[in-house]
Amino acid sequence: MSRWRRKLTIAAAFFIFAFMQMGYPVQAKAGNTIESGIYVGQIDVSGKTAAEAEQMVEEYINNLKETPVTLQAVNNNEIIVTAGEMGLTWANPEVVEDAVAFGKKGNVVQRYKALQDLLHENKVFELKYDLDKELIRSLLEGQCGQYNVEAQDAVLTKTDSGFSVIPGQTGYVVDEETSLQQIYDYFLNDWNFEPVRIALAVIVDEPRGNAEELAKVKDVLGTFSTSFSTSGRDRSENVTNGCNLISGTTVYPGDEFSTYNEVSPFTEANGYYMAGSYLNGQVVDSLGGGICQVSTTLYNAVLLSELEVTERHNHSMIVSYVDPSADAAIAESSGKDFRFINNTEYPIYIEGKTANKVITFTIYGVETRSQERKVSYVSEVLSVTNPDTEVIYTDPAIPLGQVITQSAHIGYKAKLWKVVTENGVEVSREQVNSSSYKMVPRTATVGLSTNDVNAYNQMLAAVATNSIDHVKNVAASLAQFATPNAAPVDQQQIEAAEQPAEQPAEQPAE
Repeated sequence: MSRWRRKLTIAAAFFIFAFMQMGYPVQAKAGNTIESGIYVGQIDVSGKTAAEAEQMVEEYINNLKETPVTLQAVNNNEIIVTAGEMGLTWANPEVVEDAVAFGKKGNVVQRYKALQDLLHENKVFELKYDLDKELIRSLLEGQCGQYNVEAQDAVLTKTDSGFSVIPGQTGYVVDEETSLQQIYDYFLNDWNFEPVRIALAVIVDEPRGNAEELAKVKDVLGTFSTSFSTSGRDRSENVTNGCNLISGTTVYPGDEFSTYNEVSPFTEANGYYMAGSYLNGQVVDSLGGGICQVSTTLYNAVLLSELEVTERHNHSMIVSYVDPSADAAIAESSGKDFRFINNTEYPIYIEGKTANKVITFTIYGVETRSQERKVSYVSEVLSVTNPDTEVIYTDPAIPLGQVITQSAHIGYKAKLWKVVTENGVEVSREQVNSSSYKMVPRTATVGLSTNDVNAYNQMLAAVATNSIDHVKNVAASLAQFATPNAAPVDQQQIEAAEQPAEQPAEQPAE
């Protein structure tokens, strides 16, 4: 050992001995209590055990949770919540163990120095807390979001005298992400543990459209009509109602229009009645039956306007009011919709009218196409499948003599072509879509409820011929033997007719 190091060792030993002689401690006091002069945040935990200190801090945090926080939303509307509702929690409970260990770890000199420092200055351990961002986001979205004012674009309205503009409305919406971070940063960095008022970040959303821009919308881009002259009152009401729900819509450039969103829900409160719609090769009554004639008519007006179709579905079976592959079905249960995008540079206006059982949609915009350019659509039938059988079902719950028939539907496969001419000369022909419509045979459901065994057997014999017309003739002659309120003859002798598999309805669809 060098002479210098030997001198240092002797000096250190002498230093410790001297302080021992003066009565100063050189090691921590025994026990697990916290030394005097130690704080966790603002809490004096001197002389406390770890459990006691932890309880003190938790009580302090619980009190802080009751601190009111005022959030200022749109138009000076305010909501008052508590720090606890924003998920205030104690983030570093391990600090209690650090407080207990202070002055009890390290070598003799380190312990001595730590305890001596406490005689001159308190030791303050940082109290850390945190907030739950998801709870804050929920508060902003729910309670503060109720005061948001959505921007309303300027829209057109059309009367017999022409178009007029309804001005838009500026929107004010809480910027949730910016406000969340603003609240979080404030509480973790600047909060003085007192009640606080925070003005949330608000986005100003200017409406689209003005009188000058919308005044340009006056050209007919496309118009199309279909007839519902054979429809009954309820179906006619559904067609008219759906047309009215769409009519008057302004669609801005780049926006997507959803027919389903405009005409739903299919409820009585929304103006719909029970009418025929397609289900598993059968025509059944459903609320809104006939609405697909509305979407189909609009589809053809959209095609003539050369707007961008983003979703279109054909019906399961052929319809009579347009050519094959020129239809557009809506089916609530299967999520079918007819959608298109305004791919022009100007707003468009959709006008719908019904008169004399004819529905017409006209789309107005700014015509930028050449006058020499004309567009038309041609349906091409690829194949036809005619029904060659009849299907008869029996139902023991229906009175004998009652026959419920469903017409046959011819099956088709078809394509729709877009044909463009200039000065009467065809310049292009492109396929728009393809469609497949299933063939459905003529069907009948025959009632068997009777107490007369002979009548029952005669009807079964008629059903065995598989001729609906013959069954109808026999049923007419046996109708007098029907007993609607009586159970049918020996149920075990009835051979159950094959029933179609139950599937989701294309509802409403036509």
